Amino acid sequence: MNDKVTIHRLKTDISGLDRLLGGGLPEFSFNIIAGSPGSGKTTLAHQIMFSLAKPDYRALFFTVLGEPALKMLRYQQQFSFFDVEKVNRSIRFVNLADDLLKGDYDSVLARILKEVQEYAPSLVFVDSFRSIVQAGSGNGKGGADLQMFVQQLAQQMTSWQATTFLIGEYTVPESQSNPIFTVADGIIWMSQNLNRNSMVRKIQVIKMRGQQTTPGLHTMQISADGVKVFPRAVLPPEKAGQAAHQPLPADKRVSMGLPVLDNMLGGGLPIGYSLLLVGPSGSGKTVLATEFLAEGVRNGEPGVIAAFEKSPNQLLSHKLYDLVRAGQVGIVDTRSLDMSIDETLYDLTAMIEKMQAKRVVIDSLSGFELALAPEFRDEFRESLYRMISVLTGMGVTVLMTVELEDRYADLRFSPYGNAFLADAIILQRYVEVAGQFKRVMSVVKVRGSSHSKDIRMFDIENDTIRIDDAPFQYEGILSGEPYLASGT
Repeated sequence: MNDKVTIHRLKTDISGLDRLLGGGLPEFSFNIIAGSPGSGKTTLAHQIMFSLAKPDYRALFFTVLGEPALKMLRYQQQFSFFDVEKVNRSIRFVNLADDLLKGDYDSVLARILKEVQEYAPSLVFVDSFRSIVQAGSGNGKGGADLQMFVQQLAQQMTSWQATTFLIGEYTVPESQSNPIFTVADGIIWMSQNLNRNSMVRKIQVIKMRGQQTTPGLHTMQISADGVKVFPRAVLPPEKAGQAAHQPLPADKRVSMGLPVLDNMLGGGLPIGYSLLLVGPSGSGKTVLATEFLAEGVRNGEPGVIAAFEKSPNQLLSHKLYDLVRAGQVGIVDTRSLDMSIDETLYDLTAMIEKMQAKRVVIDSLSGFELALAPEFRDEFRESLYRMISVLTGMGVTVLMTVELEDRYADLRFSPYGNAFLADAIILQRYVEVAGQFKRVMSVVKVRGSSHSKDIRMFDIENDTIRIDDAPFQYEGILSGEPYLASGT
C-alpha cells in the first residue's frame, strides 16, 4: 500500500517564479517573503494573490500599516495584474493597525483567527509582519513569546487549510537567529542593490520544504506587469552528463549559405557548434550572420537573432525583413540597458522554444557587454560560458560576432580571453592592396574537424558576400609594417 502524501503545487503564473520554486508553491504551506525595503515584497505578494484568488479560492490580506489599505491599493492598481473585480469578491483586505496598538500577540492572533474563521480563505497574507514583532518587543514580549505566536499561527492556518504568507523587512543576520524563519516552510528573499547608476534586483528561494528549488541568486525586474524573474539557466543534470560524455557531432553540418566558406570549414559548420565570428568594424560580420540565418530558413531551420548593436528597424530594413514578417526568424528585444545575461538568456530560450529554432545569432558580444548592468560585467566571461553551454545543449547552432580593433602587429580573437569557449572561429581582417583596403577571411579553428588554412579575399555587394575561389597571396605576416600584398 502506498501511503505517500502528494503535495499540490499552486502555480502562480508569474514569469520565472514557478520554475524557481520547483513547479509552484506547496499548498497549505507557511511562507515568508522577506528582504530590504523597496525590493518588491508587497508587489510580489499581491501578484501571487491576484493570480491565485477566485470565488471558490479566496484570499485574505492583513495590513498592519498605519496608513489605510486604500492608499496601498491606489499604488498597486497601477500594475496590470490588479483586477478590481476581485476586490471584496475573491479578495478581502483587513487593517490590523488598531489591534497592533495594544502590543499584545494574543489579541492580534485572535483577530486574525476570527477573520479567517468568518471568511474561510484559501490564501492568507500578513504585511508587514515585522510591525507585529516590533510592537510586541516594545511591550516587553520576548523571543519565546514570538516563537509561540508564530507556531500557533502556523498551526491554525494549516488546520484551516490555508496557504499563508508573512511579508516583512529583514536583514540576512536576522534570518539566521529569528525564530520565525525556523518555523516557515518556505522562505523567499528579495533584495536590491545600487551599482553605479544601475539598480539591480535579485530574488532567492532560501527554503521550500518538500520540493527541489533552483538554488542561488536570480535576477528580477519590476515593470508595469509586476515582478518578472529570470532564473539562472543551467543544463539539466541529465543533459549536462550527456554533453560531458558525448563528442560533438562533427559529421552533421549546416551550411553557412556561402559554398566557398562551407568548403573552408570542411563541409559546413557542425550542428550544435558555437562559432565566433571576429572582425573589425565594417568587415561584414552582420552580413555573414544574416546569410547564416537566411540559409537556415531555406533549409527549413528557423532562426533567432539577438541584436545589440542595431535597432530592429535597422535590421529589418534589409534581408531579414521578409524572414521576420514570415515568422521564420525571431528577434529578441535587447534595446533596454542594465540587463543581465540571465535575462537575455531567458528571452532567448523562450524564443527558441516558441520558434523551434535551429540557429541563433548574437550580434555582437561587444554590444552585449555594454548593455549589461555594471554589476554583471565583472562576471561576463563566466556567464557567457554558461550561456553558450545552455544554447548548444538545446541542440541549436550558435553564431556570435565580436568586434576587435584591427592591429597589424596583434592577432587576437576575443577581447575577453574567451575564444576557447567557441568550437569554431572565423577571422575577418583588412589588408592594404594597391592603395586600397580589402577584406580577407580565414577559418582559424573548427574543433574536432579538419578545415582550410587558406586566406580568401571577399567583398560585399547589395548585402551579399562574394568570396574569391582562389587563396589570397601576400608577403609579410602580421608585422609592424603595412602588408605588402599581391593577390587575385
